[in-house]
Amino acid sequence: MSEERKQAFAKLKINPENKTILALDGGGIRGIMTLQMLKKLEDIAGIPCYKLFNMVAGTSTGGIMAGLIASGKTAYEIEDLYIKLVKQVFKKKSWAAHRLLNPPEYSKKNYRKILKETLGDLTVKELCEKNNIDLMITAKDVVAGEETFFSYFTQNTSAKKYTYEDVLVRAALEATMSAPTYFAPLERFIDGGVTTYNNPAMAALIEAVHYGPAGKYETEKITLYSFGTGCRPQFITADNVNNPKGLDVYFWLQWIMTEAGDDASDLQNYILRSGLIKGLDFRRFQLSLDKKAIKNLPNIDLTKIDDIAADKLHDLSDEDLADIPLDKVALFPLMKEIGQAITEKITELQEHPFSTDLVDKNKKEILVSRLGAIDQIKKQFSDAKWLDKIES
Repeated sequence: MSEERKQAFAKLKINPENKTILALDGGGIRGIMTLQMLKKLEDIAGIPCYKLFNMVAGTSTGGIMAGLIASGKTAYEIEDLYIKLVKQVFKKKSWAAHRLLNPPEYSKKNYRKILKETLGDLTVKELCEKNNIDLMITAKDVVAGEETFFSYFTQNTSAKKYTYEDVLVRAALEATMSAPTYFAPLERFIDGGVTTYNNPAMAALIEAVHYGPAGKYETEKITLYSFGTGCRPQFITADNVNNPKGLDVYFWLQWIMTEAGDDASDLQNYILRSGLIKGLDFRRFQLSLDKKAIKNLPNIDLTKIDDIAADKLHDLSDEDLADIPLDKVALFPLMKEIGQAITEKITELQEHPFSTDLVDKNKKEILVSRLGAIDQIKKQFSDAKWLDKIES
């Protein structure tokens, strides 16, 4: 291990014997939040992510960042490119090419152009060997009906049959971001975010242990960093559930699509924190986009941001926060400000920032709100009269 890497491990309280994995969630333009945290992580470590981590993994927008990290770019360089991508890719089609006539909302023409200029025709193997880093990008194979992990592990030729070392990096990065309705599929592939691995932390760990060189990745000697892009509570009341607005089918379809991914992510986080995987050093950083969680962050000024009525971060309502789709470029500056506020909060909460999981003593995520109502449920479900009055 190099001296600069030893110093980085010491600053982040990482066991010098550990291998390090970085997993990046999907989330559209909200990925700019992740980049604020990665920039701070690099500042503290004193080295870029591609030198700090043995493996990087990502889904959708996180997959793009993972690929660029593996290419040897710093978080600051990736941010510049990311801003360019967002501005060039999320351009509404003309009326003549409206999505009612041509369903995908956006063209991938500029995306392909920028990625080719940046990565050329490098294969996954060539990219990883160049910077001695392992890589995994998720996507969904619609034809096969299964998740696909475009991965490569250096120093392990025996895994060639089961990985995708000869695939073009830019092809894998296009596959992982081809979100249905937003972009056209890449042949048989759509966005990895529609799988159970929008949060790719668990998949990255499994792939590393299974396909990495013998003895390289052992669960008791792994530090796994996982960064979210902000989860979005749907602010549904009991009345909404029983009397949904609009078509019932549409209401439930929309709810299921959102909750399925969030539930999968939560389950993986619970497992990674549970102690079932003995010795794993798991560090997750996530925020829920609701007023309760936002009030835990520094109350930063928002007056320079267009399309937001609030002057301060704490003035944002749940309705404002619920209206942040994955492609709303006008709110890109807001997402960056929130990302910077998260970074400030992490620095405040942890004596050594990014040196431990962002949870309380009960292993509950500090910046993620829980909207349950345990006391109310106990009272109602113990009351026979209440139950008998409910419409069956």
